[in-house]
Amino acid sequence: MTVRLQFGRPAGLPVNFATACGRAHGPAPRLDVGPAPPATPEPAVKEHLRELLAQALLDLRRHGRLPADLVLPEVVIDRTKTPEHGDYATNLALMLAKPAGMKPRDAAQALVDALPKSQHVAKVDIAGPGFLNFHISQGCRLATIRKVFEQGEAYGRGDPGSLESVTVEFVSANPNGPLHVGHGRGAAYGATVATLLEAAGHSVQREYYVNDAGRQMDILAVSVWVRYHELAGVALRFPDNGYKGDYVIEIARKLRGKVGDAFKRGATEVMDGLPADESQGGDKEAHVDGLIARAKALLGDADYRKVFDAGLSWCLADIKDDLKGFGVVHDNFFSERSLMTDGYVQRAIDTLQANGHLYEQEGALWFRATTFGDDKDRVVKRENGVTTYFASDLGYLLSKFERGFERAIYIFGADHHGYIARLKAAAQGLGLDPAKIDIELVQFAILFRGGERVQMSTRAGSFVTLRELREEVGTDAARFFYVMRGNDQHLDFDLDLAKSESNENPVYYIQYAHARIASIFRQAVEKGYAWNRTAAEAARAKLVEPQENALITELMRFPEVVQAAAQHRGPQIIANYLRELAACFHAFYNAQPILIPDEELRHARLGLAAATRQVLANGLGLLGVSAPESM
Repeated sequence: MTVRLQFGRPAGLPVNFATACGRAHGPAPRLDVGPAPPATPEPAVKEHLRELLAQALLDLRRHGRLPADLVLPEVVIDRTKTPEHGDYATNLALMLAKPAGMKPRDAAQALVDALPKSQHVAKVDIAGPGFLNFHISQGCRLATIRKVFEQGEAYGRGDPGSLESVTVEFVSANPNGPLHVGHGRGAAYGATVATLLEAAGHSVQREYYVNDAGRQMDILAVSVWVRYHELAGVALRFPDNGYKGDYVIEIARKLRGKVGDAFKRGATEVMDGLPADESQGGDKEAHVDGLIARAKALLGDADYRKVFDAGLSWCLADIKDDLKGFGVVHDNFFSERSLMTDGYVQRAIDTLQANGHLYEQEGALWFRATTFGDDKDRVVKRENGVTTYFASDLGYLLSKFERGFERAIYIFGADHHGYIARLKAAAQGLGLDPAKIDIELVQFAILFRGGERVQMSTRAGSFVTLRELREEVGTDAARFFYVMRGNDQHLDFDLDLAKSESNENPVYYIQYAHARIASIFRQAVEKGYAWNRTAAEAARAKLVEPQENALITELMRFPEVVQAAAQHRGPQIIANYLRELAACFHAFYNAQPILIPDEELRHARLGLAAATRQVLANGLGLLGVSAPESM
């Protein structure tokens, strides 16, 4: 299947879609869609062709045209690139020729001769060295419209729960500040992948791994504590490695409102004897670690935890609210702390020990990860008895399968490349199937405004938040732009393009196609043209023009596109498809008038437009993008 994203304007399409369509306000009038005609099952076209070819292979082997012991190759069906070559093609004959001792075209002819007759296949051509090109019958193609009507929002989706259960972990940003635009791409990608898997038939849990026990959270805690002192009139030097955003002051203000001066200490008591900070000629990491230790000693475990939790709860609540505004909702926020309290870390260590994959060296406990392809062995417990971050990774991995999931998908930023070999090794050590663990890396997104790169620094607090991005370009544009390129590609996010109302903006171009169709039906009501589904289906045979056939072809392949996007974890496949579908509709609209006196043909074209509107809405919904009725 070939998919492509083009930003050019199809011939005849106006620059400003809203001007061409007109701006309608209020909900669209309800139309009489009429009763549904009797349903008849229609085959999934590619699967139907595979069955036909499989039967032909068996027939050839049964009649001695193929060796009895021949291992039959996998039947691969692809979309053709041009209508002249039919709708689908296979290279099966080329794969079959050598082991069968036949010339490729002879093998192709043998397959054609052995193919069972099918009302869904109009003809089969032999092309080039031996490709088989299938032309789908017009009846099968036109049945697509009825199928869209019958299934509605479910069109393109597989049977719910028919495939394996999957947990998808994504975003999982440390709750030490607001989400920034880098997190936004992971959020959009992860949410869309989860939706695609669900659409394909998987049972899916969307999970956020909450780092509520790590060093970065300790740095946030002391950053809040220092700002708390400033609000209390105690001048403390702010650490070079602290979190400097305004949100830290807000957290400190709320903390002081709850506890008053209870956590206040003298400046000398806090700062005396700490290692020099970087701007003082020292080491910023040693300085902030010394400040963390000092805070814990002066406050005690209980009060330090209150400072820690003040930062954690504020940031996590802000993250949840931000994600919700972005159309991203997680089913579960999994606490890192629970890995210890619920025994996952210890069970993981015990399992590795029982499997013979641990050894001691210099007082530390090591996992022999190199046995399973990792670049080095990993410490699971330090000489002081404290477990490592990697031990938490082991416990978290084990928890996913102990909780009953059949596949675990991790979505990481590109800087987590080393985790691939690490987690695969961990799975093998724990006795899990590494093939059931998928790790998708999301490359960085770089913002451009006015042709200039927007500079950002998270620690310094000079970054563009996800909320700011949504406010500037809108959630729809942000969601679409984040996934319109493959996750393994760097993304240059053009803010000006995302805000533009022109067909160079891909999300605007697609949404306008949906809005244009809605406008057509409003105009039909204004003109007194009744429309119903039964009449549209009865008149389908009138759809014979090239633009009509091209549009039907696009509608027909939507279920295949959804399955491919889910299989390849590729939301961009949906984005590209929608761009092509919108282009096909605009070409149809420009070439074939819809609201015409010919009642039968008008019904047929309105039916085609209605089916297109449904598929556009379904596809946009998979991407977390709205389908507007007017623009």
